[in-house]
Amino acid sequence: MAAVPGPETGSWSGALDRRLPLLFTLPSQLTFLLLLGFPLGYMVYASLHEWPISPMLPATFLGAGNYLTLLSSPRFWHALWVTVYFTALAVGGELVFGVAIALLLHREFRGRGLVRTALLMPMAATPVAMSLVWNMMMEPSLGILNYLGGWVGLPPLLWASDPAGAVPALALIDLWFWTPFIALIVGAGLQTIPEEVLESARLDGASAVSLVRHVTLPLVRPHVVMALILRTIPALKTFDHIFVVTGGGPARASETLNLYTFVEGFEFFHMGYSSALAVTLMLIILGVSAGLARLRVRQWSY
Repeated sequence: MAAVPGPETGSWSGALDRRLPLLFTLPSQLTFLLLLGFPLGYMVYASLHEWPISPMLPATFLGAGNYLTLLSSPRFWHALWVTVYFTALAVGGELVFGVAIALLLHREFRGRGLVRTALLMPMAATPVAMSLVWNMMMEPSLGILNYLGGWVGLPPLLWASDPAGAVPALALIDLWFWTPFIALIVGAGLQTIPEEVLESARLDGASAVSLVRHVTLPLVRPHVVMALILRTIPALKTFDHIFVVTGGGPARASETLNLYTFVEGFEFFHMGYSSALAVTLMLIILGVSAGLARLRVRQWSY
């Protein structure tokens, strides 16, 4: 079969052919840069100014002044601690329960399809609406959670109204929302394990616990890490149910960095300082994402 001659190197048509992919994708690339780059650049620009969001008062250039202010602010460090605390509680709990549910649903039993379908319901629910429902359920005097706890002898709890219990209560809501997501990812990983591997381990006398610990969990570890990445980044930015249930209270006990940024920007109209907080949160998320991405690309040998 005769070879089809390609465009001559150095000719006008050859140069055009080489640049065609770039020309065809140029509109989408410019649109992407405009949509992503302009807000990002404007946020960085605003973070270097004192901007009271008033047409009568011009923005004043401060340089790194807003960043120095936030680094010396106890409220910033408290919000950063609450963000890390909430993320660790929520994502840690979701991993433990998600993996356990995935292992249970991997077994054959009657009604497994129905249970899997029901598992998707929290992810299909509207976050703000369900946060309002959880807020009513956690109400200390009339909420159903204290009523059900009384049946098994538990004392009534203040839940999100208690400064010490606000973050764990919010993590519980996040756990309800996103544990099914991790169960689905890990469940997909369990489907990829060859049955021959499990059968060989059983023939070698492995108990059910040993099978899970030494065979199943190591084989689904890449999927667990992927679930960890996909949940950690959104958890650092969680806003909706924290704003609805506690609004950062009581006494700022549940004020995360994202909520602190919102309060400074849209309640006090300190747009420059709020932009500096947003840039700092973005850098923290980028750092965490880079660390988790390095963990993801690690190669495991079985």
